[in-house]
Amino acid sequence: MTASLPQDTPDKTSPDSTVAAESPAAPAGVPLEEQLAAAKKEAAGNYDHYLRAVADLENYRRRVTREKEELRQHAAMNLLQHLLPVLDTLQLSLAAARQQTDAKSITDGVAMVLEQFKGVLGRYGLKEVNPVGQKFDPHLHESLSHQPSSEVPEEHVLQVVRTGYTLHGRLLRAASVILSSGPAKEAKG
Repeated sequence: MTASLPQDTPDKTSPDSTVAAESPAAPAGVPLEEQLAAAKKEAAGNYDHYLRAVADLENYRRRVTREKEELRQHAAMNLLQHLLPVLDTLQLSLAAARQQTDAKSITDGVAMVLEQFKGVLGRYGLKEVNPVGQKFDPHLHESLSHQPSSEVPEEHVLQVVRTGYTLHGRLLRAASVILSSGPAKEAKG
C-alpha cells in the first residue's frame, strides 16, 4: 500500500506543480497541448515583430547614412557654386595682370579677389582669428617665438605670422603668432 499526501500539503518533490496551478496564464479546463500551441503561436508572432523591427532599424540606418552623404554633397555643391565667381574674377585678374605694367592696379585686383573670396567663406561661417595686441590664448593661438617690445605688453600678440580661422565657433586652425616678451632687458656688464 502506498501512502498518499494530504491535500493541503504541497508536494515537495515537484516544485513546478504549485507554480503551474497558480499561474494566471493556465486557464482551467484548457488542455496543456492547446496552451503550448497558443504559446508557440504567440512566440512566433513576437519573433516576427522582432524581425520586422530589426529590419526597420537597419533600413532607417541606411536611409540616414544616405541622407547624410547627400547633405554633405549638397553643402559642398552650394559652396562651390558661390566660389565660381571668385574663380572667374581670379582668371580675369590674371589675364589683366599679363597685359598691365602698373603694379598698383595688379595689387588692387588681387585685393578685390581676396575680399570676394573672404566674403564667400564668411557666408559659410568662416571667421578670421587675427589677434594682434590681444593676450595670448592657447586655445586660439600657437606661439612661435617671443620678441622684446616696448609698445606691446608681455605675453600679448606682437605679430601674426599665419592667420587662424574658426568655423561656426569651432577652431579650424590656430593663429601662428609671435608674442611680446615685454621691454628689452638691458645687458649688465
